[in-house]
Amino acid sequence: MNLTQTIRERVPPLTAIPLPRAVDERLLNQHWPMRELAAPPPGSGLEPIMGDAGAPLIGHSLDFMRFGVEWGLRRYQTYGPVSWMGAFGKRIVALTGPEATQIALINKDKAFSQEGWKFFIENFFHRGLMLLDFGEHHAHRRIMQQAFTRDRLAGYVGEMGPALREGVAAWSARGRQRLYWSLKQLTLDVATRVFMDMRSGEEARKINRAFVDSVRAGTAVVRYPVPGGRWAAGLRGRKVLEGYFAENLPAKRRADGADLFSALCHATTEDGARFTDEDVINHMIFLMMAAHDTSTITSTAAAYYLAKHPDWQERAREESLRLGDDLPDIEALEGLRSLDLVIKEALRLVAPVPSMTRKTVRDTEVLGHYLPANTLVGVAPTINHFTPECWTNPFDFDPERFNEERREDKSHRYAWIPFGGGAHKCIGLHFGTLEVKALLHEMLRAYRWSVPADYEVRWDYVSLPVPVDGLPVRLIRR
Repeated sequence: MNLTQTIRERVPPLTAIPLPRAVDERLLNQHWPMRELAAPPPGSGLEPIMGDAGAPLIGHSLDFMRFGVEWGLRRYQTYGPVSWMGAFGKRIVALTGPEATQIALINKDKAFSQEGWKFFIENFFHRGLMLLDFGEHHAHRRIMQQAFTRDRLAGYVGEMGPALREGVAAWSARGRQRLYWSLKQLTLDVATRVFMDMRSGEEARKINRAFVDSVRAGTAVVRYPVPGGRWAAGLRGRKVLEGYFAENLPAKRRADGADLFSALCHATTEDGARFTDEDVINHMIFLMMAAHDTSTITSTAAAYYLAKHPDWQERAREESLRLGDDLPDIEALEGLRSLDLVIKEALRLVAPVPSMTRKTVRDTEVLGHYLPANTLVGVAPTINHFTPECWTNPFDFDPERFNEERREDKSHRYAWIPFGGGAHKCIGLHFGTLEVKALLHEMLRAYRWSVPADYEVRWDYVSLPVPVDGLPVRLIRR
């Protein structure tokens, strides 16, 4: 029996699952010479990690961007939960499936650091919370938690409500609207209002553009400031953001407002720990990125599935209409049970952060495989969310899988990880969920929306998942 056959025998039974779309099988099934990452130490009893380098120079950098979930699943079928690949000029180990993911995210032996993120986004989100490690990360997270208390969240909900209602009401209901771009602009407007107490205008547009450029730069294939390139645009965007926050920070220190910028300026732990000015600037730039893009993607995915499944749209609308015409507070949003199920299922089917990066700081092992120090590691929620041992008919839209009677997300602690896990689990997960709920609530009150019966969205993974056609929907005012 050859090595490929041996590996495939150990893979969970994914081969019985048909992939959801027709893709170019010749490209999806390219075969590259299989090699081991590094020889295990003699006598360790560990196995080498097998994989392939992919195309010359670029490796597999473009494959996941082009094929997304299908490509990740095919790799899982071929190599199992631990493999390596060439990408972005590096060798990257992929840990897929709940068991391998748990080892990296729980990180019991502290072998996995956040250094992996630095390769992709350090130049644009320097010293954001996600890039900090171990004791320093814990200290910063304790302070930042003061900006996400329930009282603070209630205040943010109060701020975002009017902006969302005004923004949704201003949409045109004529013809087909490319919903992703409308949602992206709306979430940018909400972010600048809730995070910085900034209203729309030229300065807000400049800040929004800088955030977009900074986010897109992280997955640039050409990672040099070539004029006109994404990397150069990202570096310019970072400078714009640093300048804005530095200029406005003294005023935020003087007055404790309801926005997140003010909250970070005044966040203080019980033992008196606070952020420096530099800390506030770095964390604000990171939080704006993390909150805005994930909210846009999640609301887009949820709106798409509500368009494809009008029965769920009507069910969610009935709950929203029962709240009346007042802007919902935090308790009212939390009571929208149908939207809660829909959002969780949308997060499963379209994980807004499709991969999480780590770097090993020492030699370690994962499921019996030798993983050397200084290796980039990718953890893929997109694969965990489709494993058949955890999910019934994983490609189906089925929000009821999250109800109390089924709770398929509890089949494994790391079956459902749209917010990550372990010490670095997303600190803003409750804020993000409330924002998406509030946005969808306003859409349900104002419109009905639909897509043609044969329409299937295709997601572009060049940076984070984006519908390639902008998600054209037909909006009808209620």
